[in-house]
Formats: sequence, structure tokens, C-alpha cells
Amino acid sequence: MRLKTSLITGAGLLFMPALATALPVDGNMGFQDPVTSTMEQIVGFHNTWIMPIITIIVLLVMALMLFIMVRFREKANPVPSKTSHNTLIEIIWTIVPVLVLLALVTPSMKLLYMQDDLPETEMTIKVTGDTWYWEYSYPDLEESGVESIISNPLNKEQAIAAGKPFLLAADAPLVVPSDTKVKVLVTSRNNLHAFAVPQFGVKMDAIPGIINETWFEVFEGKEGTYFGQCSELCGVNHYYMPIEVKVVSKADFNTWVANGGSFTQQEASNNYGSGMTTAAQE
Repeated sequence: MRLKTSLITGAGLLFMPALATALPVDGNMGFQDPVTSTMEQIVGFHNTWIMPIITIIVLLVMALMLFIMVRFREKANPVPSKTSHNTLIEIIWTIVPVLVLLALVTPSMKLLYMQDDLPETEMTIKVTGDTWYWEYSYPDLEESGVESIISNPLNKEQAIAAGKPFLLAADAPLVVPSDTKVKVLVTSRNNLHAFAVPQFGVKMDAIPGIINETWFEVFEGKEGTYFGQCSELCGVNHYYMPIEVKVVSKADFNTWVANGGSFTQQEASNNYGSGMTTAAQE
């Protein structure tokens, strides 16, 4: 069973002036705002179930430790107890964790099923991991002249010049429309990789010779840029495989497709000065 986790990512302004910037914040201890129903449910599961249970366990253990330190300290027990075990306590510490896990089974399995059970999607993209960059292709749009996007990381100087976060930004982002169910086919040409965009609630292994499937649908009105990273140790440049996803409205996406996989010159110039890069343009 695949375990999809949430990682800390950011979302930033690209070419739409009305969009707000939401990059990772130093000291933030919670999830960033979810932009898909999947991530909403992950956050809800964490806040409703996991966090309360963790809090109760921590408080209980702390209380027991304080009780033991006071009740069984040397001064209060000059003659140490020789009790070897307590049957009731052993039954309790066995049964209670089992009950906790049983309580988590239903909501967690529902969430895992929802993530793995692909709905009827409206478009497909193929994500291929390589050493060390990502390639994005659009099987449904090949006849429209949209070619594969080769997405390379920006070095520190390029990221600073473009106003993007270093180690999260790429020279050519994956472009997808909002309010659209997108199927993602994930594979690799060589090493193990993992395609992960935390604000989407997406994390899928990229394995050579195998095509894994996942999906997402970004809420309408949440257009912007979202960041992720390769989440499977893949080699010396594992840290240098950022994932940048540009979410645009359906109308802007149709314009991008009509232009053969690029925005107009004016829009591209507002894209932190980097523009859109396809394999054909490289």
C-alpha cells in the first residue's frame, strides 16, 4: 500500500497580477493551505483524528512519568518494590493501542481509497523522472503541437534573478488548468524518483519500467504556482529535482494550447522573466 504524505511546499505568483504569493514561511508548523479535495481531506484527517490522539497520548505519558517519579522516588520508597508485573496494566497497554488503531482504520482507509481510485478524468499528463530533471508530456494534446516540457532546476543566481525560491523553482513548470480532473502517469527512465506536490496531496513513486497513476483537481480560483520536490532518494542530485506546477484558468490553458505550448510574449515576460520552455524551444 502506498503511503502518500504531505510535505511543506509553496505557491507563488506567476503572470496573473491578481494572484497572491504564498511561499513557505519560516517557523510554520502546520500544513499550507490545501488546493485540492484530496489535500483538504488529508488536513482534515490530521486535525480531526491524528493530532487529538497524539496530544492525548503525550499528555497521558507525561502524567504517568510525573506520577512514577513522585510516587516511586527513593525517599518515598526506602524498600523498593519487587513487583515483576501487573496483569491488568499489561492488558490495558495492549488493548488501548489496538482500539486506537481500529478507530483510525475507517477514516484512513477511506482516504487512501479516495486517493487511489481515479475518477473519470478530463486530461492526462505523463511525468517522467530522469537524472536529474523532470519531463512532462501531454498525450491528449500531441495533435495540438504541445510538445514535452523539459523542466530543469534553477541555480541560486537564476532563482534570485527570477524572484523564485531556490531549490523549489524550475526553468519550465508543468502547466495545468484549474477545475479540471487531471490524471498523472508517473514513471522513470533510470533511478527511483517520486513526484510529490504537497498542496495537491499528491505523492507517487516513479519506477523504471512501471507506470503509476494518480490524480488531482485544483479548485477554481486557486490559480498560481505550486512547488514540490522529488521525494525518493535518487542519487547525488536528489535535492536538485524541484517540481514547479503552474495552475491557470481553463481559458488561459486553452490559449497556451492554441499557442503550441506557450503563452503570449507579454504573459511570458511576467512569468518571473523566465517564460515557458518546451522541448522544441530548447
